[in-house]
Amino acid sequence: MRNRPYIIILAVWLAVMTSGCYYYVPVAEQTINTENSVDYSREENWAYYGIGEDKAADLFLICPTVDMNDEFNMAMDDELTKADFLGALNMERGIYEQGTRMFAPYYRQGAMKIYSISAEEREPYLERAYADISDAFAYYLEKENDGRPIILAGFSQGADMCYRLLKEYFADEDMQNRLIAVYAIGWPCTQEMVRENPQIKPAASADDTGVVISFDCEAEGITDTFIVPAGTKAYTINPLNWKTDGTIAEKTGNLGACFTDYEANILKEEKEFCGCYIDEDRGIVRVPGVDAVDYPAYVPGLPEGAYHIYDYQFFYRNLEENVKTRIDSYFDK
Repeated sequence: MRNRPYIIILAVWLAVMTSGCYYYVPVAEQTINTENSVDYSREENWAYYGIGEDKAADLFLICPTVDMNDEFNMAMDDELTKADFLGALNMERGIYEQGTRMFAPYYRQGAMKIYSISAEEREPYLERAYADISDAFAYYLEKENDGRPIILAGFSQGADMCYRLLKEYFADEDMQNRLIAVYAIGWPCTQEMVRENPQIKPAASADDTGVVISFDCEAEGITDTFIVPAGTKAYTINPLNWKTDGTIAEKTGNLGACFTDYEANILKEEKEFCGCYIDEDRGIVRVPGVDAVDYPAYVPGLPEGAYHIYDYQFFYRNLEENVKTRIDSYFDK
């Protein structure tokens, strides 16, 4: 596995800035990957499959965007990109692995360049990605779940895929009863989404279950990003004090920001790294006191001070503790 300095690993997006592959493509020139379905009975199509024996709950973890190639969906035979895919999952796994048996499929995710086109135009490529996620989840349910409680988790595009799983599978009462929580970090849980899908329930405390934990981080003063566009109101929860209002969470409550590498090693950890509060107008988490020069946005199209790629790193230990809290709460009930 390739190892990289932590700031470059966090900014896997940076590759696109120098690759020349991030640009607008007219709709007429776009082609959608229409390969046959992925066979999830084959071990090589899973990054994680049942990792973590004797755990009470299962984790279905979905990778964020790592494909920086000049294409619209990741190719399943691209071993270099799949190495980055596995590495990105490894960066997050420490938050979940103590309490869960882990499953994470490779899938034909939307490549980074789809985010240079409109949301309507990119949707067919995300639908292609989701078709794989749905197939993998269906296989997991049939072969491995056996009624076990589930955590869904994903960052950025992975969070988007989590919402799609909730829409398709979790209107069913039995599936709702199996759901511990959904960590859909880095993609907004919108009012429209919740209104149209009653099974998507925003978290309201540190220990409620069957709910969505969602937030995206910004410096003060930002009013618009392609993740949370101006005028969008997202449901969000503060990852330090687990409140949903504007109550300020001081940095003394930050158990540790962790910056990890592609092999799941923590390269840097800092307690009391930052505090935060919810901007109730936008539904995002404001992070004051962090220098945007030290933590650049990197993602093309995001302004400086958009801390999107650091969403889980800034609050790593608090998220780790919260996963345990929600698992315990689920079994207590």
